[in-house]
Amino acid sequence: MSELPNDEAVASTTPAKRWLPPATVWLRELPYVVVLVLTLFGVAYTSVTRRPTIVYWEFLVLVTAAACIWGGWRYAPDRKAKIRLIASQALHWLAFFVAMNLVLLPSVQNMLNADATGLAILLLLALGTFVAGVHIPAWQVCVLGLVMGVFVPAIAWIEEAALIVLLALVALIGVGALFWWLGDRKLWTPLR
Repeated sequence: MSELPNDEAVASTTPAKRWLPPATVWLRELPYVVVLVLTLFGVAYTSVTRRPTIVYWEFLVLVTAAACIWGGWRYAPDRKAKIRLIASQALHWLAFFVAMNLVLLPSVQNMLNADATGLAILLLLALGTFVAGVHIPAWQVCVLGLVMGVFVPAIAWIEEAALIVLLALVALIGVGALFWWLGDRKLWTPLR
C-alpha cells in the first residue's frame, strides 16, 4: 500500500500563492465605488464652481438608486420580492430626489452658499444610501452610506483648513527636499 502524503509534504511542494479575491467580488463591489467617486466629484465640482449642478445631482440619485437595487437584487428570492425591491427603492429615492430639489430651490439657495449646498446634498445622499441599505438589507450599501456620511465633516474640515493643510504640505515637501539634498551631498563628498 502506498502512503498518502501528509499536509506538510504537500505544502512544501506547492508554491505559495498570494490570495486575491476573484473578479466576481470586484465586479460586485464596482457599483458602490462608482457611486462614491461620482459623489465626491459632485461635491468637489460644486465647491470649485460655487454653484450647484442640479442635473448632476439628479443623475447621481438615479445612479445610487440603481446601485441599491443592484445590491439588494441577490437578497430578493423570487419575482415578487424583486418587484417589491424595485418599487420600494423607487419610492425611497423619489423622496430623497424631492428633498434634494428642495435644497436646490432658488429661495433656499439664497440662504446657503455653494459649500453648504454641496455638503447638504452629500448628507442627504449619505442618509438615503444608509437607509436604503437597512431596508434592502445589504451591508455594503449601509457601509457606502456611512462612508459618504463620514465625508461630510471631512470635506467641511478640509475646506476650512485648506490653507493650513497647504502650508503643512509645502513645509513637509521642503523638509523632505532638504534631507534629500543633504543626503545627496554626503554621498558625493570624498572619504578622508
